[in-house]
This record gives sequence, structure tokens and C-alpha cells, in this order.
Amino acid sequence: MQFKEIVGHSEVKKRLIATVNEGRISHAQLFLGGEGSGNLPMAIAYAQYIACENKSDNDSCGNCSSCVKFEKLAHPDLHFVFPVATNKSIKKDPVSSKFINEWRELVIEKKGYFTLPDLQEKLATENKQLIIPKDESVEILKTLSLKTYEAEYKTMIIWYPEKFNISSANKLLKILEEPPNKTLFILVAHDSEQIIPTILSRTQLVKVDKIKDADLISVLTDKFNLTENQATSITSFADGNFVTAQKIIEESSAEEFFYSHFTKWMRMGFVADVPGLINFSEESSKLGREKQKQFLSYSLHIFRESLIQNYGDTSLNRVSSNENKFLEKFAPFIHGANCIDIIELFNDAIYHIERNANPKILFLDVSLKLTKLLRVKQPEIS
Repeated sequence: MQFKEIVGHSEVKKRLIATVNEGRISHAQLFLGGEGSGNLPMAIAYAQYIACENKSDNDSCGNCSSCVKFEKLAHPDLHFVFPVATNKSIKKDPVSSKFINEWRELVIEKKGYFTLPDLQEKLATENKQLIIPKDESVEILKTLSLKTYEAEYKTMIIWYPEKFNISSANKLLKILEEPPNKTLFILVAHDSEQIIPTILSRTQLVKVDKIKDADLISVLTDKFNLTENQATSITSFADGNFVTAQKIIEESSAEEFFYSHFTKWMRMGFVADVPGLINFSEESSKLGREKQKQFLSYSLHIFRESLIQNYGDTSLNRVSSNENKFLEKFAPFIHGANCIDIIELFNDAIYHIERNANPKILFLDVSLKLTKLLRVKQPEIS
């Protein structure tokens, strides 16, 4: 993967290239960026540039033996770790190496722009929580104890280090602090607050911000043959997230489902349709945990847009035309007297989903509490 394939981030690319050409490669780096920012392809492009046998001043050559192997993610000195779980084929002791073929297929197919639910679907782990287990740390130590095969550096890219547990993280502390010579760790993370502090403190930060609107509009018009107005509309909703932008174009059904599911939920909540809410909870429990979290996050998005509609500058709204029509009637019910409780309710629900709460019970509990909160009236200003 070359830097030219990554959407935007020209300044980040320049800084990374400079660290190579000036001999300032830090042994442990944290590529921190939100979903769809491009921090994973950036990490791969950086590793490829370091290993390239004929690099230029602004990119790897793409043609040398090393680059050809990197394009296939099959270079012997390039290693990946990512969250896993058991499935029908791997019934015990799951580690990344057992899923490496599926990982390579996904990264190549999506050009590095994908989400945790995408990985979960690819690994066919159903609704099991993906984690980086302690056995993975043992595998990392074994792998990095070997000498490099071809490249100057042995590179270990760890995607979603937020999924380390305490045990697996502690096993890596020493090697992160005192790695073997010519070893490069790149942690590709999305939320630094979820990373174990002892891991976080041992890395050098490379911030990969949201993709700038101009860069996203440019790639959408070029790659998908969209008009500038179409690209601008999608960019406004995607909010710097290339994954979201692509999904809007290629498979808008997910967003349409969330919108339909959410509006149905709210309407049943308004009229306190308890049998309907029970059925809704059963439907939601079948989505799978990652999609349940996505749906709850989508709900928080609508609540946020409701508050902006009521109290802020509506030019800041990032909603589709359908959502905008819905907000006209829905937004007045999200106000100062209930918004904090509603947001806490949904954040708590995401937290408990991540910790394997029973989704049917959880969604019913949220539904009944939300029914009461939506009926809270905003105090009149005297």
C-alpha cells in the first residue's frame, strides 16, 4: 500500500517520510485516528516505505520485490495483530495468525478502510466480543524474537490495541520499552482513553485527524464519478469518515435500517406501546453486539442533532434529508430537562453491550426508561 492510495493527510505523510529519510524512526508509535480516518492504511504505507528498496522522496516505488510482497501483505517481516474470537473453525485459543488469510483478504478488498463489525463479519465470529487475548502477547514475543528475513526492520502492526486486556497488555510492556534492534511497533487505535495507560505511555503519538472535507469531496468525485453536489452532501454526513462515505454510496441499507429502526422505536416509546417495545427488544437482540453498538451510537447521533436543532446553529447539523424531516417533529422532545439522562442511558447501554449484557433485557430496559424520559416536559421560562 502506497501513500498515494490514502485519502488526504498530506502533512502526516510528509512527517512520516521525513522520519525515515532523517533516520528518526521511533520503535513504538501510536497512529491515533477515528474510524475511517485512514490510520491503518497509513501504518501499512509507512511500513512499506521503510522497507522499499527504491523509495522516492514522497512514496515507495510500488515495483521492487519488497513492495510487491507488501501489496499482498505477505512480506515475511510484516506482522499483524488484531482482535479475534472463536468461530466454527477455530474453536479454542484464537490468535491473529489463525485468521491471517481472512485479514489479508479484508485489508486488500477494503484498502484498509473498514470497521470492527466488518472484521467480525469476515471472521464469522457471530456476536462474540472480539479481543486481543493473552495468548496473542505470547505469539508477539515469539515472532519478534526472530531475526528479520529481508527488510531492515521487522514491523508489528497492532490494530485496535483498545481490545487488549490487562493480562495481554502487561506481557508486552518490557518489549515495548526495550524492543529488539530494528523492531517497529505501530499501534493503530481509535480511542486513546480505552488503551491501557502503561501501553499508551510507551508510544509516540502520530495523530491522524478526520479527513478534510475538500480531500473527501475530491476522492468521491474522482473514484465514484459523483457530481460535486452529491459528493458534498455525502461528505457533510460522513464527517471525515471515508468508511461511512463509501457505505453511503455502496450500501446505504445499513443507515436506512438504523433510521427506520430508530424512528419505529421512538414512535412506540411515545405511545408507550409495551408489547411493541418487547418485540423491538427481541429484534434488536438478533443484530449482533457490534451492530447493536452501532445502532445505539446512531441513536446518540440523532439526539445530538436534536439538541443542535433546538439550541445551536442548524448549519452544524449533519443529517440526511429523511432525518431532517424527522427532526422537525422529534427534536422538541429532546431538551434541557431530559437530554443528559437520555445520553447517559445510551452511553451506559453501549458500555454494558461491550461487557456482554443480555441484549434483550438491556434493550427492553432502555426502552421503558426512554418512554418515561420522552414524556418529561421542558420547564417553561418565566
